[in-house]
Amino acid sequence: MPLDLKAHIKHLSGLAAPSGYEEAARDAIREAWAGLADTFEVDGLGNLIATKTGSGPEPRRKVMLCAHMDEIGLIVAEIRDGFIRAAMLGGIDSRVLLSQPVLVHGRRVLPGVFGAAPPHMSRRRTEYPTLDDLWIDVGLPGEDVAALVRVGDVITFDAPAIELKGDRLAGKSFDNRVSVAAITVCLEELAARQHAWDVVAVASVQEEVGSHGAITAAYKVQPDIAIAIDGNFAAQAGANDDETFKLGDGPVLGRGPNFHPQLFKHAREVAKFEEFKHQIEALPGSSGTDAWLIQVSREGVPSLLISIPMRNMHTPVEVIDVRDVRRTGRWMAALIAGMGPDFLDTIAWPETLSEKGES
Repeated sequence: MPLDLKAHIKHLSGLAAPSGYEEAARDAIREAWAGLADTFEVDGLGNLIATKTGSGPEPRRKVMLCAHMDEIGLIVAEIRDGFIRAAMLGGIDSRVLLSQPVLVHGRRVLPGVFGAAPPHMSRRRTEYPTLDDLWIDVGLPGEDVAALVRVGDVITFDAPAIELKGDRLAGKSFDNRVSVAAITVCLEELAARQHAWDVVAVASVQEEVGSHGAITAAYKVQPDIAIAIDGNFAAQAGANDDETFKLGDGPVLGRGPNFHPQLFKHAREVAKFEEFKHQIEALPGSSGTDAWLIQVSREGVPSLLISIPMRNMHTPVEVIDVRDVRRTGRWMAALIAGMGPDFLDTIAWPETLSEKGES
């Protein structure tokens, strides 16, 4: 049965799997990729590694597709008189927390809300409270909260994905479950296309706290080429137009020192041939994604970054266009299918620029 991409994204979004606690996402992704990959493995850090075998002669080259499956969340820092104070687990702006429903994952899951003093009583009505000023109310007496919740328990947003008009969705953890969904699309596309290279799909852990999963996966997989897939900033009110991309105008291909120029050229050529809508982002330094650490792992890995525009990133109401996710998966599949057994040789660095007739 063809993939219902919108339903797939909504399912992945609803899972509670913040950095360091990705088990629910890992299990669901493995189930989604069953039948699309030949082997599965979970490494020591918790990355899910799925391999789809290519048709080229052995020893085959490997291309790694890496999308992180963790989400931003919170962690219990203090319990006082039945109220819970939280600390960040990944980058969260305290402005979005006021009145936000959450789930406290204690000895059992407790629904709660971030409370705030009524405006009638607030002494700082013109200022946003810091995270230290906000407390979670789960509606239970203090002794019950003390028995059910421990310092260090994780907290996730209670924000089911909702359908907007057209192909738009809003929800939590689209950064970066939509990129995982793009890999699902890619694997499904490759089931009907011949590809010489082995494709190693990695749902990585702990990106939101330092891209730890990507670097360990790169050492484990030892890929010849890597493509990182992540979220990017979509144009919206209050955002700098020079740093955003249009929702629905296709995925964004990064260009800069983090990315191999010949791989970039190949991706552009494939997009032009297949008539895939896409956008280009200039990144003069670190991309801030898994691609940055993968590129400099081991003896160096030629890398690309394909990112999916989303509004309201790192909030419980991230907005994406499903068409951008589908285009990302199809683009990666076409890119991989166009890589012959000797493709790596065609992008290898020359020993000197003079070999190209340059000075």
